[in-house]
Amino acid sequence: MKKVLFFLAAMLMIPMVHAAPEFKEGVNYDVVKQTGTAQPEVMEFFSYYCPHCATFEPIVEQLKAGLPEGVPLKKNPVAFLGREMGPEMQRAYAVASLLNAEAKLTPAIFTKIHTQRQPPMSRDDVKQIFVDNGVPAEEFDGAVDSFAVSGMVSQFDRNTESYNIRGVPAFLVNGKYMVKIESITSQEQFNQLVKFLLAKKD
Repeated sequence: MKKVLFFLAAMLMIPMVHAAPEFKEGVNYDVVKQTGTAQPEVMEFFSYYCPHCATFEPIVEQLKAGLPEGVPLKKNPVAFLGREMGPEMQRAYAVASLLNAEAKLTPAIFTKIHTQRQPPMSRDDVKQIFVDNGVPAEEFDGAVDSFAVSGMVSQFDRNTESYNIRGVPAFLVNGKYMVKIESITSQEQFNQLVKFLLAKKD
């Protein structure tokens, strides 16, 4: 009987523990900078060529939907996957953002690469994905080598270097805390950890 009571007590405790988990440095996150960003933010480092990033996309969208009001989720494509097309796909993300088409283009690009197994091999291939998803070819051509897009790509590279990103997906909170992805076991835990780090003051 004591064993049964203990089991029931343990089961009752699980939702409480689950609702208020203890997150620890070195286990759930690492401190990568001593000084964070002026305002709360979440940054995802990713690559269109990364299958794990493609799998994580709906998880990221759910995270984004649950972030506190005014907290942005920024995406930072990296250049080190995809060989010569790595930098080209950084540029593709920047173009999609500039043309307010990123929400439509990112799923389409992931699908093209990981579901249809037809990765773009040239800028013309990239442009065709944009055209297939409603972006006029002339708009793509006008943006792809623009000063604004080139500036965004340079910032992506600076961020990647500054935070010593070697693998993706990687999630940086407030420019200071790097989520340890391997510690995540559920969407709820992921959301809670990010919110915990957003509110962390030290």
